[in-house]
Amino acid sequence: MLDVVTQTTEPAAVDAAREPRRPARVHRAWFVAAVTFVTIIGAAAFRSLPGLLIDPLHQDFGWSRGTIGAAVSINLALYGLTAPFAAALMDRFGIRKVVAVALTVIALGSGLTVWMTAAWQLLLCWGLLVGLGTGSMALAFAATVTNRWFTARRGLVTGILTAASASGQLIFLPVLSWIVEKHDWRPAAVTVALAALAVVPFVWLLLRDHPADVGVKPYGSQEFVEKPPPARGAARRTLTVLSTASRTGTFWLLAGTFAICGASTNGLIQTHFVPAAHDHGMPVTAAASLLAVIGVFDVAGTIASGWFTDRFEPRRLLAVYYALRGISLLFLPMLLAPTVHPPMLFFIVFYGLDWVATVPPTVALCREQFGDDSAIVFGWVLASHQVGAALVAYLGGVARDTFGSYDMVWYASGALCAAAALMALVIRRRPVSALPAVA
Repeated sequence: MLDVVTQTTEPAAVDAAREPRRPARVHRAWFVAAVTFVTIIGAAAFRSLPGLLIDPLHQDFGWSRGTIGAAVSINLALYGLTAPFAAALMDRFGIRKVVAVALTVIALGSGLTVWMTAAWQLLLCWGLLVGLGTGSMALAFAATVTNRWFTARRGLVTGILTAASASGQLIFLPVLSWIVEKHDWRPAAVTVALAALAVVPFVWLLLRDHPADVGVKPYGSQEFVEKPPPARGAARRTLTVLSTASRTGTFWLLAGTFAICGASTNGLIQTHFVPAAHDHGMPVTAAASLLAVIGVFDVAGTIASGWFTDRFEPRRLLAVYYALRGISLLFLPMLLAPTVHPPMLFFIVFYGLDWVATVPPTVALCREQFGDDSAIVFGWVLASHQVGAALVAYLGGVARDTFGSYDMVWYASGALCAAAALMALVIRRRPVSALPAVA
């Protein structure tokens, strides 16, 4: 009997050994990451617009820069405050449904601005609707996709998805600035609405909620992971996670540093750099092109930061990023001029590399400290990022109206970045063991 088995199985084994190995297929997780990248690019189109519209809206309607800054402030605040609830809603209804609805809301809000005649309508469309829509596709969306689909290369994937926002800025900012200068601001708003709608079919047809939906393991995992049941009570869970996390000092350090990150990027440079450069005689298209260059180097800087985060201590990375950003802001008032010169280009390149390089190490620390709830916790940390951005977007406009320049804002932001570097260094080094996942 044994001889028979040996004789019948050995030829099959020899034949199998002779067969050429099939080339490894690209894991489905990378396709999901690609769709997520494109989706975030579509959402970034609107976020390219605010800095370009401050002067046109001021001229068309006579609204103060403080009033326009208030609309930007509402948008930025809601972008952050919506994120943790959106992460919980994705656990309840699925990523695809939440993102498709969010893109539609963005298109509605940006499209309706074409017919506005009063400041409250700006606050409603630009602030409320678009803030809710972009908040539902904030970086908590990227964190959710990364946590579900990837076990390995999480830092790198986080960096790539974070860079999508900069890529959207790179793609749309020069186009939108040209449209605003040549054809008025209204066609630019319509362009943003159409860009958001164009992404919806890609999301609905190609995005999937969980690896189990297509019968694969998460990338880098040795075991198949069952799809968890829908998590009911999204709002309650989001608030419960906040209540639990807020009892730790680590949460407040992460939230504080990320608030300063938002203040010195979205709130300051993205909103006020173009009008500040215009104050010094630089054409709007030239200033907008410099912001686009920031977007180019932001892609490289954020992906590199993700690679570094997989290999180096994230706390030290954050300290270095914030310290260098603060130093660069102190030099900015001396660099603004009617023309673009080499020192300004150096600032732009450096600031681009450092723009959201803080995201991968911050996500890594949230994952290390808060485990299964890390996406929701990061949503709340992101909320602090946007609150910081909102405050500076508003206060920067008020400072410009009051003092006639932005100099004080640059110096104050530089000092805040120095404080953030110190805060990053004192974040605790071991995970919070007493922080259970919230059901």
